[in-house]
Amino acid sequence: MSEPTPYQLLEVDEDASFDEVQEARSRKAEQYSGDKKRLESIEAAYDAILMDRLRQRQEGKIKVPERIRFPERLTPAPASFTPSPPAGGPAWLQRLIDTPSRSDILLPAGVYAGLGGLSIYPAANDSLLQLTLALGVGSCLYFVNRKEQKFGRAVLLTVAGLVIGLVLGGLLGPLLSTAFITTEKFIALFTFLILWLVSGFLR
Repeated sequence: MSEPTPYQLLEVDEDASFDEVQEARSRKAEQYSGDKKRLESIEAAYDAILMDRLRQRQEGKIKVPERIRFPERLTPAPASFTPSPPAGGPAWLQRLIDTPSRSDILLPAGVYAGLGGLSIYPAANDSLLQLTLALGVGSCLYFVNRKEQKFGRAVLLTVAGLVIGLVLGGLLGPLLSTAFITTEKFIALFTFLILWLVSGFLR
C-alpha cells in the first residue's frame, strides 16, 4: 500500500487554492492537537505542498492571481490632499500673510537697522535720507519678490508699505520727535519699520 501524498494527508485537491490548503492545515492541526506525531506529519505535508507550489510556479505551471502579484493595484490611491487655509480671515488675506522663517525676519531686520542707523547719523542730511529710503524700498522689493517670484505683487506691497510708512510717520513725527531726532529722521525710521514688517510678514 503506497504512502498518502501530502494532498491526501491534508485532504485537499491538487488544484486547491492556497487559502484552502491553509484552512485544511488549521483544521487538521485542531483535530489532532494532542497527537504530536500526527501534527508533525501535517506540518511536513503542508511544507511539501508549499515547495511543490513554488516549483510549479517557477516552471510556469501555476498562474499567480493578479491580486497576489500586484497588490498595489487593488489599493485605492490616496485622495489628493489640499490643505485648507486656516480659519480666521478672508482667503485673500490668508494668501497675503506669510509665516516667515528666522532668516526671513533677521536678514531684513539687519538691513533696515543699518539703514536706520545711517538715517539718524548726526551728519545725515536730506540727500542721505532720500538715499537710505530708496535703498529701503529696493530692499523691500527684493525680499518680497524672492518669496514667490511675483514681481507685480512685490511692487504693490512695497509701494503700499512706503506710503503707509510716510503717512503715519508724518502724522506721528511732530508728536514724537525730540531734540535728539528730527521729524524727517523719525519719518524715515518709521518707514523702515513698516517696510521691514512688509518684507518679513507679507508675500
